[in-house]
Amino acid sequence: MKNQHTLHLQRKYGERGTNGTITFKGKQICHTIELPWRNNMQRMSCIPTGRYKLVKRTYTKHGEQIGIPNVLGREAILIHAANDASRELLGCIAPVTKLTGEGTGTESRKALSELKALVYGLWDMGGEVYLVIK
Repeated sequence: MKNQHTLHLQRKYGERGTNGTITFKGKQICHTIELPWRNNMQRMSCIPTGRYKLVKRTYTKHGEQIGIPNVLGREAILIHAANDASRELLGCIAPVTKLTGEGTGTESRKALSELKALVYGLWDMGGEVYLVIK
């Protein structure tokens, strides 16, 4: 059986966006921005809470990214760079270095790079990586 590693995303829901913080073994990795919760409507809502296995995906627009498959009623959910959820996200999760408002933040590429280094490192050691959203 492969080693299982779990990242935790603790969310705070707002009218204009969903903000959160990803931790691993109690240590903060980055903040996150997402669309507001709108009953899991495709391209308009953040994804439901739950436990998701993360996988490596390659997409034309974003290149190699961390994918979140098996989201009920959704497809092509990724963790990718964005600083404004309402303008740049369609249901995906964007890591940010600093939160600046509901669904907005700064230095997303830097935060994504740090998150990818952690997740890819765990994959390289032969582990499975999960994201628990609550």
